Amino acid sequence: MELALHGATSEQASEPLEVADRTFGADFNEGLVHQVVTAYLAAARAGTRAQKSRARVRGGGAKPWRQKGMGRARAGSSRSPVWRSGGVTFAAAPRNYAQKVNRKMYRGAMRCIVSELIRQQRLVVLDEFELGVPKTRELLGRLAALELDDVLIVTEGEDENLALASRNLHQVATLGVAQVGPVDLIGFAKVLITVPALRRLEERLA
Repeated sequence: MELALHGATSEQASEPLEVADRTFGADFNEGLVHQVVTAYLAAARAGTRAQKSRARVRGGGAKPWRQKGMGRARAGSSRSPVWRSGGVTFAAAPRNYAQKVNRKMYRGAMRCIVSELIRQQRLVVLDEFELGVPKTRELLGRLAALELDDVLIVTEGEDENLALASRNLHQVATLGVAQVGPVDLIGFAKVLITVPALRRLEERLA
C-alpha cells in the first residue's frame, strides 16, 4: 500500500511511502472498535464515589428508647436510613470500571481506526513537524498553512516545544506515538503524523 506525503516536492512525490496493507488497509470492524473504545473510556473513570451504609455510620449501637410503652414507633438504632444523620439505604461503594482488552483486540481496533482515517482522508503524513520555539502563534501558522485546525499531532517521541505551544488550544493536541490510543485517534477531525512516527506505529501494530 502506498501513502502520499502531504506537501511533498516533485522529487518526493515520485517515491510514495510504502506501508503494510495488513496495518493500513484493514477492513473496518465497528463492533471491535466500539468495544475497545468503550473499554478505554470506562478505564478512565475514577470509580471513587462512596457513601456510608447503616453499618458504617458511627454510633447507633444503643436502642433509642424501649420497645413498648412510649407511644412512639419502634426504633432499634438512631442510624437507621429513615433518621436524620443515618446511613444510606443503597450506599455507593468504590469500584473499578476497567474492562479486559487483550492485545489482539487492541491491535485489531487500532488497525481498523488508522485504516479508516486513511480511507476518509483524515490522516496527514509529513516528513517532519517541529517547532524551533514553543510559541502558540508559530504553531497556529504552521497548521493554517496545512489547512488544519481540529488536529492531533503524533510525533516519534515527546516534543516539549509542540506540547507547550499547543496546551492552550482545545482543538489541538500533541502525543508521542507510544502514548497514542484509540480514543485519541477518533477524537479529532484530522491526525497529523510524521514519517518516523508512522514507521513506529506500523511496527507496534504489526
